[in-house]
Amino acid sequence: MGTLDLGPWVQSGRVFSAEEIAAIRATVAWLPGLARRELAATLCEHLDWHTLTGTPKLDACGELLARLAAAGLLALPAMRPAGRPRRGPPAAPPEAAAETPLCIPLAALGPVHLEVVPTPEAAVAWDAAVVRWHPLGFKGAFGYRLRYFIAAGDRRLGCVLLAGAARALAVRDRWIGWDAQACRDNRVRILNNSRFLIFPHVQVPHLASHVLGQLARRVRADWLQHWGFEPLLLETFVDPRHYAGTCYRAAGWELLGETSGRGLARPGQTYRSTPRQVWVKPLSADWRARLCAAGGSVRP
Repeated sequence: MGTLDLGPWVQSGRVFSAEEIAAIRATVAWLPGLARRELAATLCEHLDWHTLTGTPKLDACGELLARLAAAGLLALPAMRPAGRPRRGPPAAPPEAAAETPLCIPLAALGPVHLEVVPTPEAAVAWDAAVVRWHPLGFKGAFGYRLRYFIAAGDRRLGCVLLAGAARALAVRDRWIGWDAQACRDNRVRILNNSRFLIFPHVQVPHLASHVLGQLARRVRADWLQHWGFEPLLLETFVDPRHYAGTCYRAAGWELLGETSGRGLARPGQTYRSTPRQVWVKPLSADWRARLCAAGGSVRP
């Protein structure tokens, strides 16, 4: 595919180095199933390419991808058919009709399993459930992500979302001990448990920690199957005003401390929020050495 003379390239006033162009090519090759708009959103996140207000530069990124494709440096996914119906507002989840209270011991529930959301139709039901019942709601996920239903038999009990890690998190980064280059190379191997929901009518003691234990045991294989590389660390944020993180502690996660409450929106800009607890769960014995190795990038 094309010449190896990769850069620099200039798009919308930003200069992209040969290393950044190589990373773009690799990302496009690793994500052949994404629509072009989703691919642009993923790259904007990885490259921290945003407007001053924090909006991803999707159009500029799309133009850069088209230029790179025209130069023979990458192959873009096929355009989606014109007139393809847009996804409407989330439909009511199947559980909404009955919402029969479930108040039994975990042992009486039968085998609990995590079910990867298999189809677009199932994703609509997942989105609707999280919009309805999660305190943070849900506006969609771009880039690397994986949705799960929590289920027992044919009954759905909740939802889990894994997505990309926070770009900069002081308490986490100090704990890992990596430098800036290793962080850029390997941050993609940290997954954020950005949504964790047990439906409010499901009152089963110890269910949440049981599910988190399953998640930690299987996520490396699931992520490798869906995205082609293995994650090394899970992270999540807990609002201490409302939750104590008990289920994470019971599942063997480690509390590192709290965020500052002052987030980095873009260089030179910050926003205020309330501090969140930062919990982490390593997924392999050699996780720290691999995260701290410069040049790791995304490799199986």
